Amino acid sequence: MSVLENWDQWKNFLGDRLNQAQSEGVEEETINGLAKQVGDYLAGQVDPKNEQERVLADLWSVASPDEQQAIASMMVKLVKNNGTH
Repeated sequence: MSVLENWDQWKNFLGDRLNQAQSEGVEEETINGLAKQVGDYLAGQVDPKNEQERVLADLWSVASPDEQQAIASMMVKLVKNNGTH
């Protein structure tokens, strides 16, 4: 099963990557920018695998660039306390 198929696994995966980036000194502004780039990639290249991803994809598709950045920033906040570290 792909990490994208299970919402909790996806959040843990993102949380691990966030924790790793923060431990290496990557600033939050940079992380939020990267989150937007990941959102752009996922929206254009990856079919949503669960209901939560479908909602995010639908919101992303109607959002302005500023709203997409806000969604990406909220995802960073959502996963901040997730992960296995």
